[in-house]
Amino acid sequence: MLALTLDEAKTIAILAAVVLVGGAIFSFWIMKSIMSKLLVAGLLALLAFAVWSQRSSLQDCADKVQGNFELAGTDVTIADTECSFFGTTITISDPRPGSDET
Repeated sequence: MLALTLDEAKTIAILAAVVLVGGAIFSFWIMKSIMSKLLVAGLLALLAFAVWSQRSSLQDCADKVQGNFELAGTDVTIADTECSFFGTTITISDPRPGSDET
């Protein structure tokens, strides 16, 4: 499994969105048919939007993990954090010592 930091994931998301938008613009020069241009440009714009929206979802997840970590400093409860990424629920375990005890 590939492990990424939040900053790396955000950078990759920005680069992917820029590449997809660039691909949408480039498709206008390459394709001859107007319908093909609109279809491909729309598809690439939709993919760019999906990547961009997941970038903000990633930031929200990082904020939730940090909030749970800070709350657990005052509370003895150690809780895992659940986040959604492209519609899939991902559980992030508490990284502190003793958090793997149930």
